[in-house]
Amino acid sequence: MPDQRNGPNRPGLVRGAPAPQPGQPRLLDRLHAEIRLLHYSVRTERAYAHWVKRYVLFHGKQHPAELGAEAVRAFLSALATELHVSASTQNQALNALVFLYKNVLRIELAALGEIAPARRPQRLPTVLEVSEVHALLAHLEGSPRLVASILYGSGLRLLEALHLRVKDLGFERGELLVRDGKGRKDRVTMLPRTLASDLRAQLANARAVWEQDQREESAGVPLPDALARKYPLAPREWGWQWLFPATRRFVDRESGAERRWHLHESVVQRAVKRAVRAAEIAKPASCHTLRHSFATHLLGAGYDIRTVQELLGHRDVSTTMIYTHVLNRGGRGVRSPLDPL
Repeated sequence: MPDQRNGPNRPGLVRGAPAPQPGQPRLLDRLHAEIRLLHYSVRTERAYAHWVKRYVLFHGKQHPAELGAEAVRAFLSALATELHVSASTQNQALNALVFLYKNVLRIELAALGEIAPARRPQRLPTVLEVSEVHALLAHLEGSPRLVASILYGSGLRLLEALHLRVKDLGFERGELLVRDGKGRKDRVTMLPRTLASDLRAQLANARAVWEQDQREESAGVPLPDALARKYPLAPREWGWQWLFPATRRFVDRESGAERRWHLHESVVQRAVKRAVRAAEIAKPASCHTLRHSFATHLLGAGYDIRTVQELLGHRDVSTTMIYTHVLNRGGRGVRSPLDPL
Protein backbone atom coordinates (compact mmCIF):
# COMPACT_ATOMS: atom_id res chain seq x y z
CA MET A 1 0.00 0.00 0.00
CA PRO A 2 1.23 3.51 -0.64
CA ASP A 3 2.26 5.70 2.26
CA GLN A 4 -0.47 8.30 2.68
CA ARG A 5 0.70 10.38 5.62
CA ASN A 6 -1.06 13.63 6.26
CA GLY A 7 2.05 15.81 6.50
CA PRO A 8 2.95 18.29 9.26
CA ASN A 9 -0.47 19.97 9.33
CA ARG A 10 -2.72 16.96 9.74
CA PRO A 11 -6.41 17.94 9.76
CA GLY A 12 -8.73 16.23 12.19
CA LEU A 13 -6.24 15.93 15.04
CA VAL A 14 -7.19 17.83 18.16
CA ARG A 15 -4.47 20.25 19.21
CA GLY A 16 -2.59 19.28 22.33
CA ALA A 17 -3.07 15.56 21.70
CA PRO A 18 -0.57 13.63 23.82
CA ALA A 19 2.45 12.27 21.97
CA PRO A 20 3.86 8.90 23.02
CA GLN A 21 6.21 9.24 25.99
CA PRO A 22 9.34 7.14 26.62
CA GLY A 23 8.82 4.42 29.18
CA GLN A 24 5.08 4.09 28.55
CA PRO A 25 3.64 0.61 27.83
CA ARG A 26 3.62 -0.40 24.19
CA LEU A 27 0.60 0.67 22.19
CA LEU A 28 -0.63 -2.87 21.63
CA ASP A 29 -0.20 -3.73 25.31
CA ARG A 30 -2.38 -0.74 26.21
CA LEU A 31 -4.91 -1.81 23.58
CA HIS A 32 -5.12 -5.35 24.99
CA ALA A 33 -5.48 -3.99 28.54
CA GLU A 34 -8.36 -1.68 27.62
CA ILE A 35 -10.19 -4.38 25.69
CA ARG A 36 -9.92 -6.82 28.58
CA LEU A 37 -11.05 -4.14 31.00
CA LEU A 38 -14.30 -3.89 29.03
CA HIS A 39 -14.64 -7.69 28.80
CA TYR A 40 -14.66 -7.83 25.01
CA SER A 41 -14.37 -11.28 23.44
CA VAL A 42 -11.01 -12.80 22.57
CA ARG A 43 -11.89 -12.68 18.87
CA THR A 44 -12.66 -8.97 19.07
CA GLU A 45 -9.36 -8.41 20.84
CA ARG A 46 -7.44 -10.21 18.12
CA ALA A 47 -9.30 -8.41 15.34
CA TYR A 48 -8.74 -4.95 16.84
CA ALA A 49 -5.03 -5.64 17.38
CA HIS A 50 -4.76 -6.82 13.77
CA TRP A 51 -6.30 -3.64 12.36
CA VAL A 52 -4.25 -1.34 14.58
CA LYS A 53 -1.06 -3.02 13.34
CA ARG A 54 -2.25 -2.71 9.73
CA TYR A 55 -3.04 0.97 10.29
CA VAL A 56 0.40 1.70 11.78
CA LEU A 57 2.20 -0.12 8.95
CA PHE A 58 0.07 1.66 6.34
CA HIS A 59 1.32 5.01 7.61
CA GLY A 60 4.98 4.03 7.69
CA LYS A 61 5.05 2.94 11.37
CA GLN A 62 4.07 6.43 12.48
CA HIS A 63 2.49 6.52 15.93
CA PRO A 64 -1.33 6.90 15.74
CA ALA A 65 -1.18 9.77 18.27
CA GLU A 66 0.53 11.82 15.55
CA LEU A 67 -2.16 11.03 12.99
CA GLY A 68 -5.70 12.29 12.63
CA ALA A 69 -9.07 11.64 11.05
CA GLU A 70 -7.73 12.10 7.53
CA ALA A 71 -5.23 9.32 8.17
CA VAL A 72 -8.07 7.06 9.28
CA ARG A 73 -10.08 8.03 6.22
CA ALA A 74 -7.11 7.33 3.91
CA PHE A 75 -6.62 3.88 5.43
CA LEU A 76 -10.28 2.92 5.14
CA SER A 77 -10.39 4.24 1.58
CA ALA A 78 -7.37 2.14 0.62
CA LEU A 79 -9.03 -0.97 2.07
CA ALA A 80 -12.05 -0.42 -0.17
CA THR A 81 -10.40 0.81 -3.38
CA GLU A 82 -7.16 -1.19 -3.42
CA LEU A 83 -7.94 -4.38 -1.51
CA HIS A 84 -11.69 -4.43 -2.34
CA VAL A 85 -12.62 -5.63 1.15
CA SER A 86 -16.26 -6.12 2.06
CA ALA A 87 -18.28 -3.49 3.88
CA SER A 88 -18.32 -5.58 7.06
CA THR A 89 -14.51 -5.86 7.01
CA GLN A 90 -14.16 -2.11 6.47
CA ASN A 91 -16.53 -1.42 9.36
CA GLN A 92 -14.56 -3.76 11.61
CA ALA A 93 -11.40 -1.78 10.83
CA LEU A 94 -13.24 1.48 11.57
CA ASN A 95 -14.50 0.15 14.92
CA ALA A 96 -10.97 -0.90 15.87
CA LEU A 97 -9.54 2.55 15.12
CA VAL A 98 -12.37 4.35 16.89
CA PHE A 99 -11.68 2.19 19.95
CA LEU A 100 -7.96 2.92 19.70
CA TYR A 101 -8.35 6.69 19.65
CA LYS A 102 -11.19 6.93 22.13
CA ASN A 103 -10.29 4.29 24.74
CA VAL A 104 -6.51 3.92 24.45
CA LEU A 105 -5.09 7.22 23.24
CA ARG A 106 -7.90 9.34 24.77
CA ILE A 107 -7.88 11.50 21.64
CA GLU A 108 -11.01 13.05 20.17
CA LEU A 109 -10.65 13.31 16.42
CA ALA A 110 -12.48 16.39 15.15
CA ALA A 111 -13.75 14.86 11.93
CA LEU A 112 -14.02 11.24 12.98
CA GLY A 113 -17.75 11.48 13.47
CA GLU A 114 -18.12 12.31 9.79
CA ILE A 115 -16.66 8.95 8.77
CA ALA A 116 -19.83 6.98 8.12
CA PRO A 117 -19.76 3.19 8.29
CA ALA A 118 -19.80 1.46 4.93
CA ARG A 119 -23.23 0.32 3.83
CA ARG A 120 -23.52 -3.43 4.01
CA PRO A 121 -25.44 -5.05 1.14
CA GLN A 122 -28.65 -6.78 2.12
CA ARG A 123 -28.08 -10.42 1.26
CA LEU A 124 -30.39 -13.33 1.93
CA PRO A 125 -28.87 -16.20 3.92
CA THR A 126 -28.18 -19.57 2.35
CA VAL A 127 -30.78 -22.10 3.52
CA LEU A 128 -30.75 -25.85 2.96
CA GLU A 129 -33.80 -27.95 2.19
CA VAL A 130 -34.70 -30.59 4.77
CA SER A 131 -33.47 -33.30 2.40
CA GLU A 132 -30.15 -31.46 1.99
CA VAL A 133 -29.69 -31.23 5.76
CA HIS A 134 -30.35 -34.98 5.99
CA ALA A 135 -27.79 -35.69 3.26
CA LEU A 136 -25.21 -33.39 4.90
CA LEU A 137 -25.54 -35.04 8.32
CA ALA A 138 -25.36 -38.49 6.70
CA HIS A 139 -21.84 -37.70 5.48
CA LEU A 140 -20.63 -36.67 8.93
CA GLU A 141 -19.53 -38.85 11.81
CA GLY A 142 -18.21 -38.57 15.35
CA SER A 143 -18.07 -35.25 17.17
CA PRO A 144 -18.50 -33.11 13.99
CA ARG A 145 -21.78 -34.89 13.26
CA LEU A 146 -23.09 -34.28 16.77
CA VAL A 147 -21.99 -30.63 16.72
CA ALA A 148 -23.63 -30.09 13.31
CA SER A 149 -26.81 -31.76 14.59
CA ILE A 150 -26.88 -29.30 17.51
CA LEU A 151 -26.39 -26.35 15.15
CA TYR A 152 -29.42 -27.41 13.11
CA GLY A 153 -31.49 -28.89 15.95
CA SER A 154 -30.98 -26.03 18.44
CA GLY A 155 -30.06 -23.04 16.27
CA LEU A 156 -26.67 -22.46 17.89
CA ARG A 157 -23.68 -20.69 16.42
CA LEU A 158 -20.62 -22.91 16.05
CA LEU A 159 -18.69 -21.45 19.00
CA GLU A 160 -21.81 -21.50 21.16
CA ALA A 161 -22.02 -25.25 20.60
CA LEU A 162 -18.33 -25.80 21.30
CA HIS A 163 -18.54 -23.65 24.46
CA LEU A 164 -21.20 -25.94 25.96
CA ARG A 165 -20.24 -27.34 29.35
CA VAL A 166 -21.59 -30.38 31.12
CA LYS A 167 -23.83 -28.34 33.40
CA ASP A 168 -25.51 -26.60 30.44
CA LEU A 169 -27.51 -29.69 29.39
CA GLY A 170 -31.02 -30.13 30.77
CA PHE A 171 -32.26 -33.53 29.59
CA GLU A 172 -35.46 -33.62 31.63
CA ARG A 173 -36.59 -30.16 30.48
CA GLY A 174 -35.23 -30.65 26.96
CA GLU A 175 -33.18 -27.43 27.23
CA LEU A 176 -29.73 -26.19 26.34
CA LEU A 177 -28.36 -23.22 28.26
CA VAL A 178 -26.22 -21.01 26.03
CA ARG A 179 -23.93 -18.91 28.20
CA ASP A 180 -22.13 -15.78 27.10
CA GLY A 181 -23.40 -15.90 23.53
CA LYS A 182 -23.11 -13.11 21.01
CA GLY A 183 -23.45 -9.77 22.79
CA ARG A 184 -22.50 -11.55 26.06
CA LYS A 185 -26.08 -12.72 26.53
CA ASP A 186 -27.31 -15.99 28.03
CA ARG A 187 -30.33 -17.74 26.58
CA VAL A 188 -32.19 -21.04 26.69
CA THR A 189 -32.97 -23.04 23.58
CA MET A 190 -34.28 -26.51 22.85
CA LEU A 191 -32.38 -29.75 23.30
CA PRO A 192 -33.56 -32.11 20.52
CA ARG A 193 -34.96 -35.28 22.03
CA THR A 194 -33.48 -37.35 19.20
CA LEU A 195 -29.98 -36.30 20.29
CA ALA A 196 -30.40 -37.36 23.91
CA SER A 197 -28.69 -40.74 23.52
CA ASP A 198 -25.84 -39.30 21.43
CA LEU A 199 -25.32 -36.51 23.97
CA ARG A 200 -25.20 -38.99 26.83
CA ALA A 201 -22.58 -40.98 24.92
CA GLN A 202 -20.61 -37.78 24.37
CA LEU A 203 -20.84 -37.05 28.09
CA ALA A 204 -19.33 -40.46 28.77
CA ASN A 205 -16.44 -39.66 26.43
CA ALA A 206 -15.95 -36.26 28.06
CA ARG A 207 -15.98 -37.86 31.50
CA ALA A 208 -13.25 -40.29 30.48
CA VAL A 209 -11.11 -37.34 29.38
CA TRP A 210 -11.88 -35.53 32.65
CA GLU A 211 -10.94 -38.55 34.74
CA GLN A 212 -7.64 -38.82 32.88
CA ASP A 213 -6.94 -35.14 33.61
CA GLN A 214 -7.78 -35.75 37.26
CA ARG A 215 -5.32 -38.64 37.48
CA GLU A 216 -2.59 -36.58 35.80
CA GLU A 217 -3.36 -33.59 38.05
CA SER A 218 -4.13 -31.18 35.21
CA ALA A 219 -5.20 -27.65 36.15
CA GLY A 220 -8.59 -28.26 34.52
CA VAL A 221 -10.44 -26.09 32.01
CA PRO A 222 -10.34 -22.30 31.61
CA LEU A 223 -13.17 -20.36 33.22
CA PRO A 224 -14.61 -17.05 32.01
CA ASP A 225 -13.65 -13.73 33.60
CA ALA A 226 -12.49 -14.04 37.23
CA LEU A 227 -14.46 -17.16 38.15
CA ALA A 228 -11.27 -19.19 38.54
CA ARG A 229 -10.13 -16.86 41.33
CA LYS A 230 -13.56 -16.80 42.94
CA TYR A 231 -14.00 -20.57 42.71
CA PRO A 232 -10.46 -22.01 42.54
CA LEU A 233 -11.68 -25.63 42.53
CA ALA A 234 -14.23 -25.12 39.74
CA PRO A 235 -11.84 -25.71 36.77
CA ARG A 236 -11.43 -29.34 37.95
CA GLU A 237 -15.10 -29.97 38.76
CA TRP A 238 -17.16 -32.18 36.45
CA GLY A 239 -19.93 -29.66 35.80
CA TRP A 240 -17.53 -27.10 34.31
CA GLN A 241 -15.92 -29.50 31.83
CA TRP A 242 -16.38 -29.01 28.09
CA LEU A 243 -18.99 -31.15 26.37
CA PHE A 244 -16.58 -31.42 23.42
CA PRO A 245 -13.08 -31.43 24.94
CA ALA A 246 -9.96 -31.12 22.81
CA THR A 247 -7.78 -34.19 22.39
CA ARG A 248 -4.70 -32.40 23.78
CA ARG A 249 -4.02 -30.06 26.64
CA PHE A 250 -2.30 -26.69 26.30
CA VAL A 251 -0.06 -24.60 28.53
CA ASP A 252 -1.67 -21.39 29.78
CA ARG A 253 0.72 -18.53 28.96
CA GLU A 254 -0.32 -16.43 31.95
CA SER A 255 -0.19 -19.07 34.68
CA GLY A 256 1.99 -21.74 33.09
CA ALA A 257 -0.60 -24.36 34.10
CA GLU A 258 -1.59 -27.19 31.80
CA ARG A 259 -5.27 -26.94 30.85
CA ARG A 260 -7.72 -28.41 28.35
CA TRP A 261 -9.59 -26.35 25.77
CA HIS A 262 -12.64 -27.38 23.78
CA LEU A 263 -12.62 -28.95 20.33
CA HIS A 264 -11.26 -26.45 17.81
CA GLU A 265 -13.85 -24.98 15.45
CA SER A 266 -11.73 -25.74 12.38
CA VAL A 267 -12.26 -29.49 12.99
CA VAL A 268 -16.01 -29.10 12.52
CA GLN A 269 -15.68 -26.56 9.70
CA ARG A 270 -13.45 -28.84 7.63
CA ALA A 271 -15.71 -31.84 8.24
CA VAL A 272 -18.82 -29.90 7.17
CA LYS A 273 -17.04 -28.63 4.05
CA ARG A 274 -16.12 -32.19 3.06
CA ALA A 275 -19.68 -33.38 3.77
CA VAL A 276 -21.16 -30.65 1.55
CA ARG A 277 -19.00 -31.85 -1.34
CA ALA A 278 -19.74 -35.51 -0.65
CA ALA A 279 -23.50 -34.84 -0.53
CA GLU A 280 -23.21 -32.93 -3.84
CA ILE A 281 -24.93 -29.88 -2.39
CA ALA A 282 -24.53 -27.03 -4.90
CA LYS A 283 -25.20 -24.28 -2.35
CA PRO A 284 -22.26 -22.58 -0.54
CA ALA A 285 -23.19 -24.20 2.77
CA SER A 286 -21.21 -23.87 5.99
CA CYS A 287 -21.74 -24.48 9.70
CA HIS A 288 -23.70 -21.23 10.00
CA THR A 289 -26.00 -22.37 7.18
CA LEU A 290 -27.41 -24.96 9.59
CA ARG A 291 -28.44 -22.16 11.97
CA HIS A 292 -30.11 -20.31 9.09
CA SER A 293 -31.91 -23.52 8.13
CA PHE A 294 -33.07 -24.04 11.74
CA ALA A 295 -34.78 -20.63 11.79
CA THR A 296 -36.28 -20.93 8.31
CA HIS A 297 -37.68 -24.41 8.86
CA LEU A 298 -39.26 -23.38 12.18
CA LEU A 299 -40.99 -20.42 10.53
CA GLY A 300 -42.05 -22.66 7.68
CA ALA A 301 -43.64 -25.00 10.22
CA GLY A 302 -45.76 -22.10 11.50
CA TYR A 303 -43.93 -21.16 14.71
CA ASP A 304 -44.24 -17.57 15.92
CA ILE A 305 -41.44 -15.26 14.84
CA ARG A 306 -40.99 -13.95 18.39
CA THR A 307 -40.36 -17.49 19.59
CA VAL A 308 -37.77 -18.03 16.88
CA GLN A 309 -36.18 -14.68 17.77
CA GLU A 310 -35.79 -15.80 21.39
CA LEU A 311 -34.35 -19.17 20.41
CA LEU A 312 -31.80 -17.52 18.12
CA GLY A 313 -30.87 -14.85 20.65
CA HIS A 314 -31.50 -11.92 18.30
CA ARG A 315 -31.69 -8.54 20.01
CA ASP A 316 -34.20 -7.16 17.49
CA VAL A 317 -36.96 -8.99 15.67
CA SER A 318 -35.95 -7.20 12.46
CA THR A 319 -32.88 -9.46 12.36
CA THR A 320 -35.13 -12.52 12.50
CA MET A 321 -37.40 -11.08 9.81
CA ILE A 322 -34.83 -11.90 7.14
CA TYR A 323 -35.91 -15.53 7.35
CA THR A 324 -39.46 -14.57 6.38
CA HIS A 325 -37.94 -13.06 3.22
CA VAL A 326 -36.34 -16.41 2.48
CA LEU A 327 -39.73 -18.04 2.88
CA ASN A 328 -41.39 -15.27 0.86
CA ARG A 329 -44.16 -15.06 3.40
CA GLY A 330 -45.55 -12.20 5.40
CA GLY A 331 -48.62 -12.54 7.57
CA ARG A 332 -49.97 -15.08 5.09
CA GLY A 333 -48.16 -17.17 2.52
CA VAL A 334 -48.18 -15.93 -1.08
CA ARG A 335 -49.13 -18.49 -3.71
CA SER A 336 -47.77 -18.22 -7.23
CA PRO A 337 -50.42 -17.67 -9.94
CA LEU A 338 -48.73 -20.47 -11.89
CA ASP A 339 -49.52 -23.10 -9.27
CA PRO A 340 -53.28 -23.41 -9.95
CA LEU A 341 -52.52 -24.01 -13.63
